[in-house]
Amino acid sequence: MITRIRTALRHDEGASAVEYGLLVAAIAALIVAVVFLLGQRVSTVFKSTNDCISTKGC
Repeated sequence: MITRIRTALRHDEGASAVEYGLLVAAIAALIVAVVFLLGQRVSTVFKSTNDCISTKGC
């Protein structure tokens, strides 16, 4: 009886919804961090590029 319970507890069928939720939360946190850290720099580059295009050359 105890052997069957131990076997049932050790047998994993795959990732659960909680694990998938943690994975999605980690990816979202990484995206937010990258946008926060690089957002101003990317905005500056786009503004500079737009100014060059508007004045027809740099």
